[in-house]
Amino acid sequence: MATVLGLYNYWIVIFLMMTGFYVVIAHGNLVKKIVGLNIFQVSVFILYISMGKVQGGSAPILAAGVTSYSNPLPHVLILTAIVVGVATTALGLALVIRINEAYGTVEEDDIHSQDEPE
Repeated sequence: MATVLGLYNYWIVIFLMMTGFYVVIAHGNLVKKIVGLNIFQVSVFILYISMGKVQGGSAPILAAGVTSYSNPLPHVLILTAIVVGVATTALGLALVIRINEAYGTVEEDDIHSQDEPE
């Protein structure tokens, strides 16, 4: 039981991942879908950062008496992913603004009904 409680960050990852997935699937509002994708993305960031940390490890700098090092690569990749995520979110919101201007709504069902031939 202590092992399961000791891995609380993985439970947070699962909760955030399922919450983001639910928001993307359940809602027809395009802005809510983008928010759901961001929640899902944050859960992946937390997962990679959690896996990159070594218990008792130090920064990978050679020093006397240090035998265990943490790998900095996951943290660097997540920094890059955060920048890409912000750019993707900005692009998605810009597209939602253009869709709203063209259709007058951001609800997915209303957009589909306007596109269907009568």
